[in-house]
Amino acid sequence: MLTPADRVVMISGANRGIGLAIAKRLAADGYRLSLGARDLKALDRATAELDPARLLRARFDAADLTTATTWTDATIARFGAIDALVNNAGILRKLNFEEGSEADLDALWQTNVKAPFMLTRAALPHLKRGGHGRIVNIASTDGKRFRDYSVSVGYAMSKHALLAMSHAAKFAGYDAGVRVTALCPGAVDTDLIAGIPGVTAAANRLSPDTIAATVAFVLSLPNAAVVAELPINARLESTL
Repeated sequence: MLTPADRVVMISGANRGIGLAIAKRLAADGYRLSLGARDLKALDRATAELDPARLLRARFDAADLTTATTWTDATIARFGAIDALVNNAGILRKLNFEEGSEADLDALWQTNVKAPFMLTRAALPHLKRGGHGRIVNIASTDGKRFRDYSVSVGYAMSKHALLAMSHAAKFAGYDAGVRVTALCPGAVDTDLIAGIPGVTAAANRLSPDTIAATVAFVLSLPNAAVVAELPINARLESTL
């Protein structure tokens, strides 16, 4: 098993929800962190308790894809290496064949697909250098199937695309020791799903801390243990 051993992890969308839970867990485990968020003031407040000597906060905005490169470059300038990338930042908008707009579809694609693609492209050369690079893409059970019509069609489409990108990244980095996992949780108790019809009841949702612990486990696996997809459901379904 791999140990933290000062490994450097980039986490997008780290100012709240799942991303913040992952940041706190990995900091406690001994990783050095490069945290990206659109709202740097919110990121500063949310991560004030973390050790600044082992931390970089940087602007990452899915609407401005040049920040994928500038954040990656800043991480290398600060720490000299990138050992893992957690593509966590994402949005959910209600979009089906009757509701929602083209702007909603564009926003889902920009944030949930193009942004992690560009971050992966920027980080991959650095991940290859260490021989044990890791990418964890926070996808969704909605990327594994289409449950029913209460689900946002646009969101499910974007998460299916993220799974495809995860497998492509696995092939791109495999010979250099890069391993890629698409982590596919069901309903997680964050404000992302507040008020969404058909969502799992609050009492039965996954905790962000559960997702953080799962990410920590995946990052600890050796190169010979490849977990390409990892669904974690919050409800009973026949195939998940």
